[in-house]
Amino acid sequence: MLEDQLIEITEQPVVSILELKKALSALIKLGKGPLAHQLLLKSYGSRLQKSIELFLPSCSVYPKTFPATLSRLLFSIISVTTKESGLIFGDNPVYTNRVVQWAEWEIEYFVRLVKENAPSSETVFALGAASNCVQASLTYSSMLESQGLKLSKLLLVLLLPYIEEVLELNFRWARRAALDVTEIDESLLLSTRSMSPLSAFATLSDSVLVDSGMKFMDIIEDILAQLTPMTVLHFGANILTRISQLFDKYMDMLIKSLPSPSDDDNLTELKEVIHFRVETDSEQLALLGLAFIILDELLPLAVIKVWSLKNESKELESENTVPNASITAELKEWKRSLQHSFDKLRDHFCRQYVLTFIYSRQGKTRLNALIYLSGEGADLYWDSDPLPSLPFQALFAKLQQLATVAGDVLLGKEKIQKILLARLTETVMMWLSEEQEFWDVFEDESVPLCPLGLQQLIFDMHFTVEIAHFAGYPSRHVHQIASAIIARAIRTFSARGIDPQSALPEDEWFVETAKTAINKLLLGPSRNCPVKANFYSILEEAAAAAMQLMEDFELVQ
Repeated sequence: MLEDQLIEITEQPVVSILELKKALSALIKLGKGPLAHQLLLKSYGSRLQKSIELFLPSCSVYPKTFPATLSRLLFSIISVTTKESGLIFGDNPVYTNRVVQWAEWEIEYFVRLVKENAPSSETVFALGAASNCVQASLTYSSMLESQGLKLSKLLLVLLLPYIEEVLELNFRWARRAALDVTEIDESLLLSTRSMSPLSAFATLSDSVLVDSGMKFMDIIEDILAQLTPMTVLHFGANILTRISQLFDKYMDMLIKSLPSPSDDDNLTELKEVIHFRVETDSEQLALLGLAFIILDELLPLAVIKVWSLKNESKELESENTVPNASITAELKEWKRSLQHSFDKLRDHFCRQYVLTFIYSRQGKTRLNALIYLSGEGADLYWDSDPLPSLPFQALFAKLQQLATVAGDVLLGKEKIQKILLARLTETVMMWLSEEQEFWDVFEDESVPLCPLGLQQLIFDMHFTVEIAHFAGYPSRHVHQIASAIIARAIRTFSARGIDPQSALPEDEWFVETAKTAINKLLLGPSRNCPVKANFYSILEEAAAAAMQLMEDFELVQ
């Protein structure tokens, strides 16, 4: 029978394209168009299967690039099949839909093959293979759009679970590796240390800290190096989220290496192994400087370098391309997330530093409500030469001391210096604003209040604001908190019968007197006053600390 003979010809394993087309045309003439189309798809499917079977043994030899070759095999066959279907059967929608359905089946099979033959999902090779798969398959599928085949959405749906698994396991491995400072490749670090901006802190802190920062960036850069433009385009937001989560975990590790405000804090964390501690001001500032450089310079540079490939890639000129505005929004949101993680570290440092400063002092230099209860004694100097109370003079000196150390440790990093000093000042003010025990003293009816106490408290607030102005760091938030404290103090003292109108000079007087007090504390010639003696002793400690720091640095050099 002629029909059976024609079918047998199409099913021959070595049938040529010309013979196949003749047999299919003959079947069509016999009125067997649907059967002929089915045999066309079956023949090209067999050709694809044979090509794949020949290639599969070499997948292990080319673990990263084999998906690209598989993609080329798949989509070249789909392209040829679509063209031949159109030439032989015309634009009949029934046959066109069958080609699309067949192509979808083949794509599903392709994705299964890639997953089955890919390297272990937690390895960087697996991420490279997955990225190459996304890049090649979406590029080839976009080329088929001119033939009426729109397969990109199906591809993305099928690839999504695979890419998600690879990303999850890769970043799970990255988290373990980045947080394990006991396993550091010294040869790799030695090759990169001299070129890394983080190497500036090598002489000022525990080498484990610097090594951990370099290792963190090495891990991130290894991951980014595997990404292709199409992977970034379609999975970039997911990847950015995972990078920010990894950075957050790294910040948590750095937080644990800082001194805690109290031995009772973070009891669960104390059970964990902490591989390095930073104790001195210079070590803590080096830690913050290292984290800030990663946040502000290294991570954005590494990510933007890869993300910019989106716009440079010619393959993205299709309906899959997203507007540049969405790319910008992704990166902005990512940077906000990184900043939030760094802020945790910064705020922990400031909190423990301020609490240590407040609670380590005794007597008249201890910041509490008692210094505002009387107009008599050495605490208050409300005369022609007014000065802030002793705790705020000590605060000014302490900030000056820290600024001196920061100038050496964070040389050339004025931005982070100002951020830290501003936040430290804000933290003192926030503590004062929120410390209910401080305000309970004023509200206690059995405790006598006097106008001079209110004057001194308000003067201390203005003095703190002027510290920020004097140092040149942001003061808006400090000013807001100071204004809130002043308003609360006026309400509290007024409720106790103190008339603020008669007790307080004009605001301008407080501002100008605070500026004068700063100049006196910095330049005043007299050291006989016990108040100034305390200030100068702290400044001398600062100078000695800075000198010792420079000597240590020269010895290391």
